[in-house]
Amino acid sequence: MDPVFEYERNVTRRTLLGRSARGIGGAALASLLQPELFNGSAQAETTIPEGVKKIAPKAKRIIYLFQSGGPSHVDLFDYKPVLKKLHGSDLPDSVKGTQRVTGMTARQKSFPVVAPFWEMKQCGQHQTWISEKLPFTQTIADDITIVKSVHTEAINHDPAITFINTGSQQIGYASLGSWLSYGLGSENENMPAYMVMLSQGTGKNPGQPLFDRLWGSGFLPPSHQGVKLRPGSSPVLYLSNPAGIDRKQRRKLLDDLATLNRGQAEAIGDPEIQARINSYEMAYRMQTSVPGLMDLSSETEKTFEMYGPEARKPGSFAANCLLARRMTERGVRFVQLFHRGWDQHVSLKSQLPNQCLDVDQPSAALVKDLKQRGLLDETLVIWGGEFGRTVYSQGKIGSPSSGRDHHGRCFSIWMAGGGIKQGFEYGKTDDFCYNIVENPVHIRDMNATILHCMGIDHRRLTYPYRGLDAKLTGVEEAHVVKGILS
Repeated sequence: MDPVFEYERNVTRRTLLGRSARGIGGAALASLLQPELFNGSAQAETTIPEGVKKIAPKAKRIIYLFQSGGPSHVDLFDYKPVLKKLHGSDLPDSVKGTQRVTGMTARQKSFPVVAPFWEMKQCGQHQTWISEKLPFTQTIADDITIVKSVHTEAINHDPAITFINTGSQQIGYASLGSWLSYGLGSENENMPAYMVMLSQGTGKNPGQPLFDRLWGSGFLPPSHQGVKLRPGSSPVLYLSNPAGIDRKQRRKLLDDLATLNRGQAEAIGDPEIQARINSYEMAYRMQTSVPGLMDLSSETEKTFEMYGPEARKPGSFAANCLLARRMTERGVRFVQLFHRGWDQHVSLKSQLPNQCLDVDQPSAALVKDLKQRGLLDETLVIWGGEFGRTVYSQGKIGSPSSGRDHHGRCFSIWMAGGGIKQGFEYGKTDDFCYNIVENPVHIRDMNATILHCMGIDHRRLTYPYRGLDAKLTGVEEAHVVKGILS
């Protein structure tokens, strides 16, 4: 063979990658022979990218109660008594400004102010204003911080929910839970670091679709994507063994398959192959861990009563909150619950109370349950959606079919637990709940703060992508919201 040709063949990109990946098979074998090196605190220390963990963490785990559709901060948290006097008046141009609105209200000739339909009550030692439609949340006022000055540029659902979950309005980026999995690893080798559950509001509003990319790993290794649990007897698709295959046979099959995959990985150096090996092994371990997680027989009657009448109903928000607590006890790093149905463009007066009824008691119960078990101090709980709602009416004011449009210029979320002040409010909006007048908090700042509570400097948690060191907080400047930290 021509020596020049041989030289050129040996330095091809594929060959270079193949030779540089010789150690993958050995690492995979070590994970099987000595799993203690790859789980718990050991994994958390060995898989952290260099330079990431530079902050003493206040929280070990996160439960994110995501309210898909945009809960109305005007009606739930942002108390403005002057709205009763302004009810029916047109929103002043000086307040509305030039910011574009959605196509659903852009052609309205007027923008009549609508005061909240329900009263708010001062709760807890801090006298926090919370809607009467959230009576159980009122009881945890001394445990939560309400951030009233969150804002986003996105005004439509899909870009907005993508933005707050991945740090970009464009698809293809890694989700918050995937970043945490990548940066901190898992505390339990038998459970994924990131788990997701979905629920649907009981009202007539079906809500916006939720796509798997919202909990996807994007450009990060696939092993960091969220694992979605479904209600019913098969919570994870394809987890059970096929008919006629027992666990011993499954183990033999996976061992043989891993041998073939490691050989292929050594030959071509494709990192996706190692991710495939990891996924197969995780699925095998989940065959024993997931049934135990889903078995609620050990829960007391008092616990079910605390979470509410739907706590025994698989797939309900209440049942998912209870499962989230059980996952936290098992060391799952990030649990995210998506609850659809908050998009009240119409029939706000009838739809919003139904949504509150779905989530109020379980959300408060989760905080109380974590607290009584000594888990709240190390668990960060977050409640909120992708944006808020307008103070002006969509449709004819006073009509039963009227609602509120999207509003990203300001909205409210609440947080509790690891690293967050108790019984506190942060940020302030104008008298119309329309513009921020004090302590603005961009969603990038929220994500930076979440990472900070978990012991991660958001500027250091990076991954090479498209020629950049990609970050959850993007290329724009983001700040940790120190004013809400305990």
